[in-house]
Amino acid sequence: MSRPAMLLGKTVKSIMKLRGGGSALPGLIIEKIDPGFVKRTLASLPHGVVVVSGTNGKTTTTKMVVELLESQNLKVFTNRTGSNFVRGVAAALLGEVDSSGNLDADIAVLELDEAHAVHFVKAVQPRYSLLLNVMRDQLDRFGEIDATAGLLKKVADATSEMVVVNREDPRLLKLGKSLPEPKVRYFGLSKQLRDEFPADDDMRSSASLTDARPPQAVSILENFKGKTAEFSIDGRKLETELKLEGIYNVYNAAAALGLVSQITRDIDFQKLKIALGNVTPAFGRGESIIVDGQPVELVLVKNPAGFRLSLKSFPPEGYATMIAINDNYADGRDMSWLWDVDFDSLSKLGVSTVTGMRAYDMALRLQYEEVLFSYVEQNIPLALKDFLAREADKPKRIYCTYTAMLGIRKELSKIAEVEVVS
Repeated sequence: MSRPAMLLGKTVKSIMKLRGGGSALPGLIIEKIDPGFVKRTLASLPHGVVVVSGTNGKTTTTKMVVELLESQNLKVFTNRTGSNFVRGVAAALLGEVDSSGNLDADIAVLELDEAHAVHFVKAVQPRYSLLLNVMRDQLDRFGEIDATAGLLKKVADATSEMVVVNREDPRLLKLGKSLPEPKVRYFGLSKQLRDEFPADDDMRSSASLTDARPPQAVSILENFKGKTAEFSIDGRKLETELKLEGIYNVYNAAAALGLVSQITRDIDFQKLKIALGNVTPAFGRGESIIVDGQPVELVLVKNPAGFRLSLKSFPPEGYATMIAINDNYADGRDMSWLWDVDFDSLSKLGVSTVTGMRAYDMALRLQYEEVLFSYVEQNIPLALKDFLAREADKPKRIYCTYTAMLGIRKELSKIAEVEVVS
């Protein structure tokens, strides 16, 4: 890329920061000016490129992988904004390269949306990929669940060295078995934990996978209680206290550990343990923001399995609850999946506020579940202001879809300290 083009891209990125945060617009501009920018820049990395994909958990898992690799003295480039399209990667690169286009990193760890990962791997071959799960999410964008699995299969096929796969997901297990044996490794759960993580097909046990499940796994979540989790990594035990919230994030830690074990074979386990214990949730993924002395927790929800696990992870006692549901493109237009979520855990204390573009759909769902709610308001800023005022003396928890989360964070940033994502 010419120096003027590089400076133009960096200038646009700086302007977007001044306007309030991250944007993929600079990446779009660079794609137009220099289509080979991403491929050429990432090709210089000695440890290559890692792609993290799947329906749920990409952002927090990517954050874990980055911090675990950094604990092993690797310099890591990543798309920290959570903008998981190709142009988001280009925009993130603009913030890291010098004026000559050089990137000071050993490895790139990239969170990529399933569909856009397919586009990315056509241009940039990943050395490693981590495939987390296949759940019913944004079906109006990606089609049926098997079609989403097909997208991830293309990512796996394009990966040059190692694919790390969730063996508890039946579709990903099938995908893993289709790959050459030296190219695939698995992460998973101990037998006693399998019922804690039901698959999206409403499977309440893993019996159907018992005979088919490969016994070998490079990383296993053996047990967890409260904030303490025990893992097995290539047969070695690792037990640590976690700052992460939610049982799904504990499982994501097993995924991250499995991947890191394949990238860095000579692991310093003490540093790994310390790093894992210090990982905090990615923005909006169990993030806690202090408002007037009380925590406001943001929990991203995207599909029935994820919402169910979130409700299971966060007992409602002692908290005021708000649910914010949008159906913008980034959320997925089809919100019928809300009817597959069991809201029974909220029935005792009820829901304080329901908001978002699909607030009345959510309210109807709660009504059918006989969960009482106090206030319905489609306008998120108005609903949030009312929620904070009415529940001022309580800790608060907000379950929200992606664009609702962004809107809530923006409003909270006006009155509290919110991590800036750029």
